[in-house]
This record gives sequence, structure tokens and C-alpha cells, in this order.
Amino acid sequence: MSNTVFPTPPVVSVPVRGRAERFPVRRIYCVGRNYEEHAKEMGHSGREAPFFFMKPADALLVVDAGKTGRMPYPSLTSNLHYEVELVAAIGTGGKNIAVEAAMKHVFGYAVGLDMTRRDLQADMKKQGRPWDIGKGFDDSAPIGPIVPAAAAGDIANAAIALDVNGITKQNSTVTKLIWNIAETIAHLSTAWTLQPGDLIYTGTPEGVGAVVAGDLMQGRIAGLDPLLVQVV
Repeated sequence: MSNTVFPTPPVVSVPVRGRAERFPVRRIYCVGRNYEEHAKEMGHSGREAPFFFMKPADALLVVDAGKTGRMPYPSLTSNLHYEVELVAAIGTGGKNIAVEAAMKHVFGYAVGLDMTRRDLQADMKKQGRPWDIGKGFDDSAPIGPIVPAAAAGDIANAAIALDVNGITKQNSTVTKLIWNIAETIAHLSTAWTLQPGDLIYTGTPEGVGAVVAGDLMQGRIAGLDPLLVQVV
């Protein structure tokens, strides 16, 4: 019998390619402006120090392989943006992880979308306030199946792209990350103790833009299962 004042919410989990077990999610860390051309389109440039924001684990919209997720158009916005991202799933935790050892902490990878209420984010920026309302809303973190690292191929050089209604909007490679996967893990682990179940959304390339109800997004990263999400 439970000793909680209401039923404990289920742990959010993501399917793993080729395995019956699922990946239980603890935290979602996101890296801001981690592709140079995207930084420029957002009004910044250069290799600035990495910075991070977080989304709640229950902001995940989990989409199985071969399925299409349905994302309700969120409230309070008229400018909903897509951002396709490589997601690194942490399997072994640690603090102050060395860059040289960082990749050993990765369980696998997935295609993710960092959906953004851009108008609300911009308003918060102007006021010097946190971005949570623009970034951490319900269903703001769609994700496809996690592919174990050993099966993901040459992820450091993988192509990354996003199509909207069959038209390519974002098209780049993971090599263009300003801070690569290992460096990102090392930086994160100086501020937080990483734990198994953490997800890291590593940043998006240039070409972000708005979608409306009815639009179909397909995120693609070479070696991983594509992620299909329709805005409804």
C-alpha cells in the first residue's frame, strides 16, 4: 500500500532499439546555441562558454519507431518553433568528468526536438527572466527511440536534418557542434552530478522556424530512428 498522499506518477521512459527494457528518464538538460550558424541566426556569434537550461522529464513526447507522435499546439503562443537535436542518453553517472572519459558515460543516442514558444522566450529574454515558459511546457521535448551507442555508427560525424511537410528546413552535421558531445558532458558534470537516466539535448543547427497545426515534422540523424511528429 502506498504511503504517498496521491498516486505516484509513473517514471517517464523511452524505448531502446533492440531491447525489451526501456530507458527511465531522470532529468533533461539542454545546451543553448551550440551550432555556430544557429547562434548567428539568433543574434550571437563565436564559441561562447556553453550554457544550459532544463526541461521537466514529463515534457517528453515519446514516439515509438515507425509511429507519428501527435503534439497539441501549445497555449499562450503564436510562434511555435522546431529545433532538431541529437540527444545523448547517460548510462553511467559522475561529477567532474574528464573530456577524455566522457563518452564512456553515454548509453546511447536518439533524435529529439526542442520545441520552443519563441515569442514567450523572446519576451523573457527582454525582461532578463528565465526561459522556462518558452522551453519547458507540456510535450516540448519529443524524442524517438534510443539507439545503444555501439549500434549508432559514427555519431560524431552524422548528418542531422529536419523536414516540415517533406521540405528540408534544417540540414547540417554533428561535426558542427561548437561544444562536442564529450566536452558538453564534461562541462555539465562540473555543475551537476550526472546520473543514469539523464538526457542531454545537445543543440540545434541553423534553419529553425515556425510550425502550425497540421504540419508534419521529421527529424533525421544518420544511424538513428527518424522522429515523426505532427502538430495538432
